[in-house]
Order: sequence, then C-alpha cells, then structure tokens
Amino acid sequence: MSAFGSSTQTVPESGDVPKHVAIIMDGNGRWARKRFLPRVAGHKQGVDTLRRVIKASIERGIEYLTVFAFSSENWRRPSEEVSFLMNLFVSALNEEVARLHKNGIRLKIVGDLSRFELPLRQLIEAGERTTAGNSRLTLTIAANYGGRWDILQACNRLARAHPEKCGEWSEGDLAPYLAMAHTPEPDLFIRTGGEERISNFMIWQLAYTELYFTDRLWPEFDAKTLDDAIASYQRRERRFGRTSAQLQADGSSLQPESPMQQSQDA
Repeated sequence: MSAFGSSTQTVPESGDVPKHVAIIMDGNGRWARKRFLPRVAGHKQGVDTLRRVIKASIERGIEYLTVFAFSSENWRRPSEEVSFLMNLFVSALNEEVARLHKNGIRLKIVGDLSRFELPLRQLIEAGERTTAGNSRLTLTIAANYGGRWDILQACNRLARAHPEKCGEWSEGDLAPYLAMAHTPEPDLFIRTGGEERISNFMIWQLAYTELYFTDRLWPEFDAKTLDDAIASYQRRERRFGRTSAQLQADGSSLQPESPMQQSQDA
C-alpha cells in the first residue's frame, strides 16, 4: 500500500496552504522570442525561476513541489533544443544538488529514465541518494514522463509482482507502483503560459486537484504569482463528491455556497 490515501477512496485533509503543488512550467521559448533571444535562453532562465519558486514554496509551508520538466512527447522537438535541455539537466544537477541538500530538500526524478545517457542517469541516482533523508520539501522533477506511461508501467509492474490477483486489483494495489507514490495527490495544479490543459501530466493523480492557469510565462513566474494561485485555491470549495451542505454542516466549507454550486448540488 502507498503511504498516501486516494481522493476517490477517502476524503483527504485540506488546509489553507496546499500541501502538494504541481506545476507545468510553460512559456520558456515564448519568453525568449519576445526578447529576440534563442529558445534555449528561455530554458536557462526557467532554471533560475525554479530556484526562486522552490524558496517561495518553503516559505509558504508547501511540503511537496512537482514540476514537469520534460514530457515523453518533448522528444519531438528540434534535436538541437533536446540536446540543450539534456545538457542543461546535467549542469543543473551538478550545480544544484549540494544546495538542495544544504537546505533540507529531498530530490526525486520520475519518468522513463532509460532513454537518458548513462552520465545523466548516474547524476540522478547520486542526487536522489544524497538528499534521501531530507524532509523540509520534496522536489519532484518529471523528466521523460507521461501520465499514460505512468499508469501503464504501474500496471505492468503490478502484473509481474502479483499475477495471482489479475482481475481483482484495486486502487490500493496499484498505488505503490505509480511513479508518484512518494507524494500525496496534488492539492493545486498550476500551468503557466496561457494554455489550459494538463498535457499528459499526472493523469491519475489530478482527479480532484484544483486547477489554476495563468498567462504569465514561466520565466516571469514569481512569489506573487504563486500567492495568486494559492489565493485562488483558498477560495475553492473542495467537496470530493460531497455537497456544499455537508461541508457546511461539519464546518469545512471554505466559502458560502454560490447559486451555481447550489444548482450543481441539486
């Protein structure tokens, strides 16, 4: 069993500050193009932005931060850009792991890592090993990751581990084999850059996550933008299948019931 419950099986606790924030960091290329810079300059600036967002997340009491760095579909990009991203990943790991460890941050990299070259895989393993005992913040970087891949690889691993239960598997059986089993489900999902879709990111885990979309490009993302997203989250009523009346009865409703909510609950 996973250490964390499923939002479709139990009602998770919700606080004013999201415990787990997941971000699609979109808009690096457009940020660079607006400044007549090569796309790769936007990716480099995006690493600096992530560093600031990690700091802001800790200051606000967020315990888990997951970012989508490279999707399984991003291999379709121009080969020069993919090569730059791989080199940027290597240099970021070389430069940042010691800093993460010093600040009590646990690093996890999830995705199909088999496609990465051996030196990069070795850096990933070393970074995870070095920071494994830290608990101030868990930073998860999704690289060569896809939500459908995650579900399929979990099913395959479960089938190999428990073939005798085929046809009788439950969510609890599958949960430990998912790539994100080390985190609770996200409370808040943020996508920058103006697009309003989840793009094959954490499909299983986002079932009851609150979604927030902003036009700000990732290199422009700052502590204020994070605060705006959290403020939006705090105005949401997280029902997890229940009615507003039930939430109000047990004192957990975040805001008065709106006419639209009353219509939906009827």
